[in-house]
Amino acid sequence: MSDVNAGEISAEGRPSAGAELVQNLAEAANRRPRRKDIRPLAHLLPFVRRHIGDALAAGFFLLFSTSATLGLTAAFKGVIDKGFAPEAGGGGSGDAVNTAFLGLGAVALVLAVATALRFFFVTRLGERVVADLRRALYGHTLTLDPAFFLKTRTGEVLSRMTTDITIVETLVGTSASVALRNTLSLIGGLGYMAVVSPKLAGFIVLMVPVILAPMFLLGRNVRKLSVAAQDRFADAVGYAGESLDALDTVQAFGREAAADTRFGGAVEAAYKASVRRISARSGMTAVVIVLAFGGITLLLWIGAHMVLSNEMTPGTLAQFALLAIMAAGSVGALGEVWGDVQKAAGAMERISDLLNSEPGIAAPEKPRTLPVPARGAIAFEGVTFAYPGRPDLPALKGFDLVVKPGETVALVGPSGAGKSTVLRLLLRFYDPQAGVVRLDDVDLRAADPAEVRDRMALVAQDSPLFSGSALDNIRFGREDATDEEARAAADAAQATPFINALPQGFDTPVGERAKTLSGGQRQRLAIARALVRNAPILLLDEATSALDAENERLVQKALHDAMSERTTLVIAHRLATVLKADRIVVMEDGRVVEQGTHAELSAQGGLYAKLARLQFGVEAA
Repeated sequence: MSDVNAGEISAEGRPSAGAELVQNLAEAANRRPRRKDIRPLAHLLPFVRRHIGDALAAGFFLLFSTSATLGLTAAFKGVIDKGFAPEAGGGGSGDAVNTAFLGLGAVALVLAVATALRFFFVTRLGERVVADLRRALYGHTLTLDPAFFLKTRTGEVLSRMTTDITIVETLVGTSASVALRNTLSLIGGLGYMAVVSPKLAGFIVLMVPVILAPMFLLGRNVRKLSVAAQDRFADAVGYAGESLDALDTVQAFGREAAADTRFGGAVEAAYKASVRRISARSGMTAVVIVLAFGGITLLLWIGAHMVLSNEMTPGTLAQFALLAIMAAGSVGALGEVWGDVQKAAGAMERISDLLNSEPGIAAPEKPRTLPVPARGAIAFEGVTFAYPGRPDLPALKGFDLVVKPGETVALVGPSGAGKSTVLRLLLRFYDPQAGVVRLDDVDLRAADPAEVRDRMALVAQDSPLFSGSALDNIRFGREDATDEEARAAADAAQATPFINALPQGFDTPVGERAKTLSGGQRQRLAIARALVRNAPILLLDEATSALDAENERLVQKALHDAMSERTTLVIAHRLATVLKADRIVVMEDGRVVEQGTHAELSAQGGLYAKLARLQFGVEAA
């Protein structure tokens, strides 16, 4: 028989990790939109308000350091005008020079302290905001139901939690400070220039559009080339992830050279696209520098003639030149960070979309409390359900099933009959479009999903495990389980022998997704994780399919002992594993078509009898 339904718990929800995930993440990470509208950055304000003290300190020292920078130009003016003023003796006064330089040093010292404190508070605030944002995003993502992940690729979600957060981190940790500091420096510098020399300030105002216009026009072309380079790089990374994820297959077919050639071609395409971007960026930089410093040179030429005509002092010209250089530097820096600001606005919009996503499955405002002690009674009453995106193909159609407390019920039938869907509705990963699912006589939609799931333990065909030790993975089922309880669960799942054989026993790290273990070992560890919960309801979806014959026999005995104390729903394609069930429910096309014991169903000559003849006949042969 085909085994399409096996592992449906994973297949119908979050996509499994693999080549598609790597490729999606690479594409999402490298194709970041820039927004001219930076209003999405306002969504950061609630996170900033939580740390208002750091925000105020950062703002104060930002203003202080900018003022000190402007004051430095005034001190420099004093050095030239007072320190080198002609005296009766024909030279500068030594005392005046000393005083002027002491003043300049004092202003520089104040600037250094203010800048250091500005950097400390701005950077600390940025790190704190990003840490809070990262935690909020991950915590909210954990509340989203599987229907969300049917519409949104896991790689896309991960890219928002990694690359988009990193872009925002660059903004709040560096670019925001640079942007604010240079904005204040530009405004303060222009204002101060208007005070120092209104005539030269007017000339500066006329020069600014001449410098900015080419920068923005050329910058647009640079951004297009940057996107093209990122796309080519995403192609290379995506193919590398796909090949490495299937490295066994690549090597088995001897395709290493072909894979290397294809990846090399993608890398070369990315390189050529990057060179085009670099060339355009270099040209833009040259144009901006020529315009900016050409303007400053023209400005100094005009100022020099004003000094010669005694319209200003040499110190005033020097101060104005410093202010002009400061303003030009601020414009250049703002041009550099404006792309970061726009990119962060796009990233923040995507992050906000995820934060604003409402889970379709959530606790009602006043959830009904499930009865205590739990009985484990289950009832499906006229349930009709279709997965999101497949409204015309319902997985269950008028499905009815009553499971008594402590009863073991096996769900069997052809692939696609809706067996795993029954478990997903019971776990309240979805709500039915019609009908009611009850647990201990409480409509699941009226209960808190967390409380519902706390009464169930799931073992799927491919139960994911996590990095950490074997003991950590068992305790994932119940965090407060003692060592004795965890080891007892391992004993019951026939996992203790192989765990004890590991270098550090129960404390041995098992690697990412427990890849250091065999499939059968991982499955026994997953069974131990379920058993340690001591939940009143046990859900088994092809729980022993990854075990060899001997281990399956041992684990079946362990599960049989566990079933005797719990309500159990078993999904199995191998009918030999459900012969001892209290009741076998045969499903076809989303409905119950037969139910009874193995003997009763075999005698009826219906669908179950046909499946039994096929399976047992093959085994007998």
